[in-house]
Amino acid sequence: MKKQLVLMDHDGGVDDYLATMLLLTMEDIELLGIVVTPADCYIQSAVSATRKIIDLMKFSHISVAESTVRGINPFPRLYRRDSMIVDHLPILNQQENIITTLVAETGQDFMVRVLQEAPEPVTLMITGPLTTIATALDQAPEIETKIEKIIWMGGALNVPGNVEKSIELGQDGSAEWNVYWDAISAARVWKTQIEIIMCPLDLTNNVPVTSELVQKMGKQRHYPISDLAGQCYALVIPQDYYFWDVLATAYLGHPEFYQLQEWETEIVTSGVSQGRTKVVSGGRKIYAMDQVDKKAFYDYILQQWAR
Repeated sequence: MKKQLVLMDHDGGVDDYLATMLLLTMEDIELLGIVVTPADCYIQSAVSATRKIIDLMKFSHISVAESTVRGINPFPRLYRRDSMIVDHLPILNQQENIITTLVAETGQDFMVRVLQEAPEPVTLMITGPLTTIATALDQAPEIETKIEKIIWMGGALNVPGNVEKSIELGQDGSAEWNVYWDAISAARVWKTQIEIIMCPLDLTNNVPVTSELVQKMGKQRHYPISDLAGQCYALVIPQDYYFWDVLATAYLGHPEFYQLQEWETEIVTSGVSQGRTKVVSGGRKIYAMDQVDKKAFYDYILQQWAR
């Protein structure tokens, strides 16, 4: 069966590594590389952890690139430090040297080159802000035709965002972090003709990470990948944590688990709603994951990580 060409762009949060691990288990996907965007992480730790995960899963022929873009609104340090914790997990530090290649070019240049060289259009799996792809499009506008679609974990359409409401910071609570980090770049991507399939907070709010599920991963400890997934999720159990990036990524493996809904939208780039993905009549048409078969999804990730 012909494999789907995919290029991943993640930003180093705990669930970004788990999304990477899920994507690497998909046999009908040809992963052309991974770009790490310096948003929800400390970039050196995030790049290192990503390469170690690829080594652990024995896919060291897949290259990693470090994006050098910058956002407007930094993620909290408390969120970003998780990248350092994951990078230090013993299961990822059992070999002396990292094998997986870190390319010399920037992540945005790598993205341009991979898209230009691809024999057919590529799906972008993006689990962080859209800044790297926006920058790549500015550098080489012709790559737009080489993008089949963007599957993106981002946005909140008809529910509050996860950027805390703050009178002091001038935020009304409508923004989602992956948009808020750099809403101007999100708006740039909204101006393209690329098909966008969003996994918004509207859906992820209904798919929490539960203690029961983490314990099920732990009971698969004789499988290193499931053990690593359980350790990563154990880090965030004290928080309200949801299947954000993993839920978005699972769509690549089983789109039939999901129902999509079309919306007309715009990205708010300034003011108290900066970072909001607003539903507006006549706006840019996107598809949003609206419903998911939760049992099928939970069973799928447990099965895929049992290796």
